Amino acid sequence: MSNSTLDQLQDRFDSQAAQGMDDVFQFHFSDNGSHYLVIKDGTLAIAEGEHDDPSVSLTMSSDTLKGLMSGDVNGMTAFMTGKLKATGNVMLATKLMSLFPKR
Repeated sequence: MSNSTLDQLQDRFDSQAAQGMDDVFQFHFSDNGSHYLVIKDGTLAIAEGEHDDPSVSLTMSSDTLKGLMSGDVNGMTAFMTGKLKATGNVMLATKLMSLFPKR
């Protein structure tokens, strides 16, 4: 994943929406390795690699993530068409848009 996409996530993070959360979002990018987000009580940490025990794992291309973040790609549509695969607490994935709202 390009640093600009990671920076964008950091910039868009809504700490209010993340109050009381303690979750790990694992991203596996078909074109750019693995990264994970640790969201804990309104804070966000982004790291490269794989987490031992993620709350939810999402597999997609970095373009799909960019599309989701820009609003050009609908998360449910991406999931239904196989562009996005999720394992673990799949309902948690639906919170991504509220955690990283468009500005």
